[in-house]
Amino acid sequence: MKKDILILFAVILALAVLIGGSEFQSVEEYYLVHIDDIEEDSETVFISIDCADVLRHWEDLDPALQAEGVIPADGVLLKETEYVLRPGDTVFDILKRTTRHNRIQMEYQGADKNAFGTVYVQGIGYLYEFSCGPQSGWIFTVNGKFPDRGCSECKLNDGDRIEWKYSCALDTVFS
Repeated sequence: MKKDILILFAVILALAVLIGGSEFQSVEEYYLVHIDDIEEDSETVFISIDCADVLRHWEDLDPALQAEGVIPADGVLLKETEYVLRPGDTVFDILKRTTRHNRIQMEYQGADKNAFGTVYVQGIGYLYEFSCGPQSGWIFTVNGKFPDRGCSECKLNDGDRIEWKYSCALDTVFS
């Protein structure tokens, strides 16, 4: 009897420690939590996500994506937004935090899954490579320039501006 009471007490104590030491969040809380409290001395970067080129090539867009609400009327998935720059952050780190925080769908292929050794962003906001023609896909710039490395290899500095753009004619972007 005494042994059973001790076991019961131990189980209750373990549950109390587990519950008291755990922070439970709803899905809403997870996404809306302040991911980056910007303070006066914070290093920051800016990011925007744009798919306006799709509006100019609407006839090439996959018909399943032409439904109302998939592509914003102005082509802006995210207007320029400021985020705290953490030590070692890459373009991909900021994109991942930004899309999660703003509930923008994003899918990627890990660096270990391709020959380039960097993360490949497959789709953002349900727009994927080839969704708007054979030369369409996501590209990014940092401070208006195309980096010579992939998004998970491109380290950032205070004040950098990242632009993710969906292009329907990649051959014209790099020519």
